[in-house]
Amino acid sequence: MHRNRPGRTLAALAAAAALLTSVLAAPAAAAPESPVPATPLPAADAPTAANGDTIVHLFQWNWNSVAAECEDFLGPNGFGGVQVSPPQEHVVIPFAEGGNYPWWQDYQPVSYQIDNTRRGTAEEFEDMVETCRDNGVRIYADVVINHMTGPGSGTGSNGTPWAQYDHPDLFGDGTASYGRDNFGPCYETITDWNDKWEVQNCRLLDLADLDTADPQVRSQIRRYLNGLIGMGVAGFRVDASKHVPEAHIAEIFRDLDEVPGFGGQPHIYHEVYGDATIPYTNYAPYGLVTNFDYQRDVSAKVRDGNLSPLLNMPRHGGLDSDEALVFIDNHDTQRYEPTLTHKNGARYHLATAFMLAHPYGTPVVMSSYDFGGAVAEGPPSTGTEPGNPAGWITADSDCSSSDWVCEHRAPAVAGMAAFRNAVGDTALTARAQDGSSRVAFDRGGRGFAAFNAGGGTWNLTASTDLPDGTYENAAGPGSYTVSGGRVTVQVPADGAVALHVGGTCDDPAECGGGDDGGGDDGGGDGGGGDEDCTTVAAEFHVEASTRYGQEIHVVGSLPELGSWNPRDGLRLRTDENTYPWWSGGTDLPVGTEFEYKFVKIDGAGDVVWESGANRVATGDDSAGGCKQVFTEYWR
Repeated sequence: MHRNRPGRTLAALAAAAALLTSVLAAPAAAAPESPVPATPLPAADAPTAANGDTIVHLFQWNWNSVAAECEDFLGPNGFGGVQVSPPQEHVVIPFAEGGNYPWWQDYQPVSYQIDNTRRGTAEEFEDMVETCRDNGVRIYADVVINHMTGPGSGTGSNGTPWAQYDHPDLFGDGTASYGRDNFGPCYETITDWNDKWEVQNCRLLDLADLDTADPQVRSQIRRYLNGLIGMGVAGFRVDASKHVPEAHIAEIFRDLDEVPGFGGQPHIYHEVYGDATIPYTNYAPYGLVTNFDYQRDVSAKVRDGNLSPLLNMPRHGGLDSDEALVFIDNHDTQRYEPTLTHKNGARYHLATAFMLAHPYGTPVVMSSYDFGGAVAEGPPSTGTEPGNPAGWITADSDCSSSDWVCEHRAPAVAGMAAFRNAVGDTALTARAQDGSSRVAFDRGGRGFAAFNAGGGTWNLTASTDLPDGTYENAAGPGSYTVSGGRVTVQVPADGAVALHVGGTCDDPAECGGGDDGGGDDGGGDGGGGDEDCTTVAAEFHVEASTRYGQEIHVVGSLPELGSWNPRDGLRLRTDENTYPWWSGGTDLPVGTEFEYKFVKIDGAGDVVWESGANRVATGDDSAGGCKQVFTEYWR
């Protein structure tokens, strides 16, 4: 939960505690006759191969939606893992802080039953795991082992009664429980964050701290973990690991069951917010470690257009590449440390693409929902269901809706898992640099990538070890040709070009068009093609989310762009395969400077202008062959 700084969500939990204290415990639902089924998946003749190491955090997605995404998008695009929200029974906290049923209620376990949460049933969870496995995607369950609930009492998402320090039915079969003696040894809230013993043994933000030195507690946690593994869960993101002593982590995660299908021990990564008191490296012997130092540094540098220092990536927090789990943002930093998030548009997607192209660490791509200004806001919901004690039920994820952000589907990101899979563990070789905001590098002879965090198109010709051929751009539209160890690319502002073996096509038209291998050598906005052009075929591509009935138009100072009349502007089009990218074209005069913006127009004629200053460009044939390409992101 990234809860290791005092006060970050203390107000939220304090409000919830006050609310819960005043809520009478509802009658318990009848306990099932047997524990949650944990039938192992059938043994395969050979272990299932995961697609690669790129993980997507489908934050708060329900189990059916995760299954569909594995089958429809993640598997086909080479993503290797999905981090899902905690699957155990959770508290139900209505209308907390204006956030309705807040997201963080899921991080307060009532029991280890997974029969029913707001994201679905045990049967749907098992189906999700199997569907994702069949598509080469591992499921990483977010597991909470440091604590149980906050103060108060109530009924959990599966109908189990609870009170702080009193959890009478951990598995739904009456065989295991937690009482006060299973908590502690400290029953006070952490106050001195420089005292390691206090940080690891006292209550994190008033949550009842489990005594993980207690063999009974360890046994119940391991029973829970092995039950998930029996269903095919291939790994765990361990919440608040920093607050569990290292020796206890070692014992809990030692020699867990092997993972059906994929084989071997489950993959583990620990949430640790490293500092001088408890360094990241303390937890490296027990799995990967979430590297918040990487997150802060890389997010800030890309945000500020300072890419060149990242070519030689430091050992953030003292972690080697094979010890670090890296990310640009997560569900906590989005809300409480928003260095760079989807709200920053193209620059955020550029940072994510850079992370996936660079060899340091194991990457996690965030995929979230729109919580507006209410940081406690829970996921989009269908409301309550009669007879279901889980509160508001999470709606199916819909990436065409503005409710779900779906950062992993952005064109600058969607193809980069395949790039990462293709380049493997090859070394990075710098190939070009233009100031600090534009860099290009090879990944051995298997990939070439160029990133532009500056203004204007970067027209670049560079050396590369990629074999000769025409390659599809994994980070956006278009294709480019490598010939004789050289490649010429046009990298849009706040955009990237990423080419890799396995991403070739015999016909450039199959890749959405391409260049002819010509162009400028260097970094400017000047044209690099036919000087006899009097007009250019200008293509406009913009990523923009819309409501039903809205269209995107390009409106600008030229008659071809409507002379600032939105209804006369260039209409762009999309379809179910290309949304949220909208595209269209028109002829523009060469050498004429013009200004333009993107607008949304609905059926009633209402117009929404993108924010910021007018965009400025000059007609040229920078794409070669009397052609000019604009690849932009809605502001």
